[in-house]
Amino acid sequence: MRTVNIKRIYDKLSQSETEEYKVLVDRLWPRGISKNKIDEWDKDIAPSTELRKWFDHKAERFKKFSRLYREELMSKEKELNKLRDLSKTKAVTLLYGAKDAKINHAVILRDLLLMK
Repeated sequence: MRTVNIKRIYDKLSQSETEEYKVLVDRLWPRGISKNKIDEWDKDIAPSTELRKWFDHKAERFKKFSRLYREELMSKEKELNKLRDLSKTKAVTLLYGAKDAKINHAVILRDLLLMK
């Protein structure tokens, strides 16, 4: 069974979360965050710069953003499979910097990883 969680990188990790494999899935490095807080930075799986800027975390654009980001992810099969394979052997936490826990790309990515 796969375990893929999401968490805002600025939030404190629980004891169990510190033992999970932590992957930063943002294209930009978050300000003030130490590299020792993560195990891997996969900026290639993040939304393209153009899509990220267009979305601008506006709720009314989230539905279209979701569709467009999923389309981008279709060309990232290698990265998706790597995360899927990791999640079969250990819990994986996708870390993101967005302020909204419900409308961000990590939600879409997690749901996609758990589908197959």
